[in-house]
Amino acid sequence: MSSRNKTESSNTASGVQIAMILLGILVTPVLLASSSLGSQLTLGTAATVIAVGSLILTVLAVINILIGEKARLPTYGIVKYSFGSKGATAINIIMAISLFGWIAVTANMFGHSVNDLLVTQFNVHLPIPAIIAFGCVIFVASTAFGFETLGKVSKFAVPIIVLLMLVILYLALNSSVTVADKLSGLSFGAAVSSVVGTIIVLVATSPDFGSFVHNRKHAVIAGLLTFGLAYPVLFLMGAVPGSMTSEGSLLGAMAVIGTTLPAAILLVFACITGNAGNMFQGTLVVSTLFAKLAKWKITVLLGILATIVGSMDIMAWFIPFLSYCFLVLPRHRFRGFI
Repeated sequence: MSSRNKTESSNTASGVQIAMILLGILVTPVLLASSSLGSQLTLGTAATVIAVGSLILTVLAVINILIGEKARLPTYGIVKYSFGSKGATAINIIMAISLFGWIAVTANMFGHSVNDLLVTQFNVHLPIPAIIAFGCVIFVASTAFGFETLGKVSKFAVPIIVLLMLVILYLALNSSVTVADKLSGLSFGAAVSSVVGTIIVLVATSPDFGSFVHNRKHAVIAGLLTFGLAYPVLFLMGAVPGSMTSEGSLLGAMAVIGTTLPAAILLVFACITGNAGNMFQGTLVVSTLFAKLAKWKITVLLGILATIVGSMDIMAWFIPFLSYCFLVLPRHRFRGFI
């Protein structure tokens, strides 16, 4: 009860503010997964799959954000009530691996996006590991000052991201590209798993943000706005270029359509907001495993490790990673709460 009172006496955020932060985090996974999904499905089938997956995510997210609002504790404190101290440690290790996976994937994506932008627009060639290291410095700086700074970063970047996605959608729908035949089929179940697995880590850790929300009403608003409205819309928008061209990446699809500049800028902004949030949550969970280590040191350490791992061919592990997120995390995270 003292934890709850302490949090309520401090500044809290509205459901819209929480939704903005969550949107800043989820854009990068959406851009990665939506093009891949669109390249394997017709747009109509993709829309159905996205709707089903988003419904599942919305239900789980609203429940979890409400849990965070009620407990006024982060995810990693809440799991102790269901699993005990030892069980919570095991769950937190799984969470830490998942969050670090997204940090490394996003750092890799940032490096390649900036590289493509520099090469195509300015004919400048820089080592991708150096770009990734620079990106990790930005991610760490955006995270080191806590939740309030995270909100400011998202408030600035999310409108730009949405605008760029609208530009990309307009360019795709008004291009002369003929819709390509799908070379490989993806089962409905596997497709839904991809939509859910793309962002299940964020859903599983959403009590982190629920603990900052004003009240239950705003907790529900945050869940509905993020996963019931914005997530399926953004996912569908991201799937359109991939579905039209059968290209598995947004940059590849936009290259076929005729311009990569909006996509490259979008990916850079998305990586910054996404990894700032990933770093914030990653720092929280690792701090439960190494309580004596200062949080800023944990953030810096995550940045260093992300630079190393992100410089590898981590995208080759992307689909198995999504499957892990969907199959392993929910099984452990939601047992005892639902």
